[in-house]
Formats: sequence, structure tokens, C-alpha cells
Amino acid sequence: MATIKDVAKLAGVALSTASYALSGNNKVSAKTREKVLEAARQLNYHKNGFAMDLKRSRTNTIALILADLSGPFYSELIRGVQEVALSNGYDLIACSSIGGGDSTAVRFLREKRVDGAVVLAYNMSDEVMQASAGAGFPIIAMDRIISGEGLISIIVDGESGGYEATRYLMDKGHRKIAYISGPSNSFANSLRYQGFQRAMQEGGLEEQAKWRISGGFVRDGGYKATKMMMMQGELPTAVFYGNDEMAIGGLKALEEGGIRVPEDISIIGFDDIQLTEFIQPPLTTIRQPMYESGSLAGHLLFQMLNGEEVDMFYKLNVKLIECQSVKDRSKVQSE
Repeated sequence: MATIKDVAKLAGVALSTASYALSGNNKVSAKTREKVLEAARQLNYHKNGFAMDLKRSRTNTIALILADLSGPFYSELIRGVQEVALSNGYDLIACSSIGGGDSTAVRFLREKRVDGAVVLAYNMSDEVMQASAGAGFPIIAMDRIISGEGLISIIVDGESGGYEATRYLMDKGHRKIAYISGPSNSFANSLRYQGFQRAMQEGGLEEQAKWRISGGFVRDGGYKATKMMMMQGELPTAVFYGNDEMAIGGLKALEEGGIRVPEDISIIGFDDIQLTEFIQPPLTTIRQPMYESGSLAGHLLFQMLNGEEVDMFYKLNVKLIECQSVKDRSKVQSE
């Protein structure tokens, strides 16, 4: 097994310099840090955050790594993972992957500061997870398909959810449908968009580029995307928002513009966060099992920590929740 001395030798730097570089210390230049990190990758060296180059013992802690700790979407997921962790006598550390390769989340994985991790972060690369996971360090990857030793994938069937949401709007007589999307590098968003496209193609409907706007999966993004859509003049009869947070932001923008939901325009979301039942009108949406997926991830992680066999891939189903934000135009058109 490679040691930090081996890394320093291969990189051609002093032992202290290698230690600083691997710890993310700004005492070394970016060029030197990259040279040391490349040497560590070549040697498959992983620094231990608690006892460098000594045999690692259990920390009785697991990490939950999220793209963003804010927002109502994550609360049920966190609760699902946390309850499983506590029932197994473990602590849970939740952290954000914001910051890329220098983030605390990446260091938790690379330095094995915890015993395993559940990762729901589209902004964390496959390479980091594949380099960190192993037989003794399991990682449950959510909303992505990834392979490698110690890696398990859990996805929600967003493609069928996107399809069902769009078909629902079409069955209600809508022919001009917009899609407000999440981040372009989000696997979950790509699945929902694929479902939207499939339904539109089956229905013989043409997607209009002016109505495909990114809202970044955040409320303010949905608000701004809806404002942009409104500024272009002609409005669709319905909008499929890639998640509920964007739909709530969009609802505010429409209200400010004097556009009524669902009388003037219909909207549908995705996630079924708790807040949707308290807004006016209550939001029709696609429910994904947030608590259940977190609980499943936790159970799989502890099964792997106990040396048990588990499947490499899991897909969870979604369900349409019909509320009051979609107008049925089919009856009007048939009269």
C-alpha cells in the first residue's frame, strides 16, 4: 500500500509539501498541488483523515453529501437516511458538494473520514466517487448510474414521471406546453426531459425552443425563467416545471403578471414537496419517494458495511398527484 512518502517521491517534492497539498492547504501553489494529486492518483493513495498511513478503524459515522443543503426537497431524504443511521448506532454528517475538488465533501470521501457515504450531488464527478469507493468504503449514488467496486446506484424513474406529467396535460386538452428545466448536468433533469419529449412526440406536438428555459431547480430560477417566458409575448397553455420549487417561483411570477392559474395557464411540478399543498392553487405534481429513497440508501449502506450482498442498481417508481393547478381544456374544445 502506497504511503505519503511514496507520493512525495513520485511528485518530486518534500514530504511536508505533499502533506500540505493533500490537505488542501494554500501554502502550496495550484501547479504543485495538481502534481501531488496526480502522483496520489497514480499510486492509488488515499490519505486517512484521522491517522495518516495507519490502519483505519471504524468511525461509526456516515456522510450524506448533497448538491445543496437548502431547500425543502432534501428534508425528507435526510430524515430517511438519519433514522437508519441512528438505528444502527451511527452518526450522520450532512455536507454540501459546493466547491468542487476542494470541497469538504470530496475530502470526506478521499480521506475516508467516515465509514461510507450516500451521495445526491450532480456536481460531484463520477471520477471522485469511483476513486474513493471500495470494498471497505461503500458509496450509495443517488440520481445517477455509476459502476465500480463499492458503488450502488439508486434512481427515481424520472423518465416515466416526465412522460406522465406531459401526457396528463395533453389529456386535459393542452397542446402548447413549455418545459422549465433544471441544471443541464443533472441526471434527474435529463430523465424528466426525456419523458417530456417522448410524450410530445407521441402526441404529435412540437416543442418550442423559446419555451424551454432553465430554472436550475431553485425557486428563484423558476421565477426568473417564467418572467423570461412572459416577456416573449405568446404564452403556452401549460407549463411543466422540472421540480416543485421552480413551479412555486413560477406561480409567483405569473401572479405578479396578472396571469391566473389555472384559468389562464396550467402548471404541473415534480417532487411533491410538503409546501405544494399550502400554496394557491394546490400544485398538481409528480410524487417521488424522497423519504423512502433515503431510507433505502441507508439500509443498503449498512448492509454493505456488514459484508452482505446487495444489488448494484435500484429504480423507484413515481406517482401523479392531482390537485388544482391544471385546467381541463378538453371539455371546452369538444363543445
